Amino acid sequence: MKKILCFALALVLALGLATVPASAENFKVAMVTDTGGINDQSFNALAWQGLQRAKEELGVEVSYLESVTEADYATNLETLYDEGNDLIICIGWMMADALKEACAAHPEQKYAIIDNGSVADNCTGVNFATEQCSYLVGLVAGYMTKTNNVGFVIGMVSPLMNTFGVGYYAGVKAANPDCTIQHYNANSYGDAAGGKAATINMYAQGADIVYHAAGGTGMGVIEAAAEQGKFAIGVDQDQNYLAPEAVLTSAVKRVDNGVYNLCKALTEGTLEAGEVVYDIVSGGVDIAETTTLIDADTLAKVEDAKAKILSGEIVVPATVEAFAAIYGEDAYPFK
Repeated sequence: MKKILCFALALVLALGLATVPASAENFKVAMVTDTGGINDQSFNALAWQGLQRAKEELGVEVSYLESVTEADYATNLETLYDEGNDLIICIGWMMADALKEACAAHPEQKYAIIDNGSVADNCTGVNFATEQCSYLVGLVAGYMTKTNNVGFVIGMVSPLMNTFGVGYYAGVKAANPDCTIQHYNANSYGDAAGGKAATINMYAQGADIVYHAAGGTGMGVIEAAAEQGKFAIGVDQDQNYLAPEAVLTSAVKRVDNGVYNLCKALTEGTLEAGEVVYDIVSGGVDIAETTTLIDADTLAKVEDAKAKILSGEIVVPATVEAFAAIYGEDAYPFK
């Protein structure tokens, strides 16, 4: 009997049926949202889409914790560590300080952060060239404004968020050098009411198109556009579905691909610490696919500019300093 069992086992091994390779199903990946929450219709929601794709295509076990306030960051990171996740992803640069402490406390744990460089030897930083997609939507605003007056709502001022701003300002100025650009710093990614009030005020002051880079705050921008019969420009994902007659276009940042690729690298054993940057060349940023509200002439000009960015003929400023060197110290309102 023993010989028969041994023979059967040998046969199974020979056929490769008894080998169970390491599977992505063995991996657990979790993310921590910033204060915008999982339903911000922006980068937190997009990151969760990336994790869900990893679950469907790679078999990774996924989960998330929401942060109501900044004080939740450290607690959420520790909870996910205690749950035995193989990779913990922070969604948003605001978690960098809490993440740095977590990396130091648990040097064996793999971490990642979206919209920030690496903060430690056990952390992968994922960044996006958002100045490029913001430049493209800035061109749309500059070409299509009927009042020669547009707006910009920023969620919070930082070097990262300023890449959205200077890119947009550069695009507007390239299309329409004399266009007025109003601005508002919400200092929050979760204040839809504040975003709406600021946008209504911009419309009252003559703007007819307002771009937001403000996460959940931007939902108020889009709501105001729909109610006022004006245009808004979305961010991170194609937000036209939120208000098809009001969202002119969106600056797309493929956070979902960035998160999915982190999971894929984890399962393949190729995840490394350091920084990864997605730009227009790699398909990490772009203008939204929905173009029904953009006239053909503007769309052709935008496509031409996109081709020039791809070729390197156009280099969009990515910092306040680079923007100031071209347009002057006072041309951009946030520092």
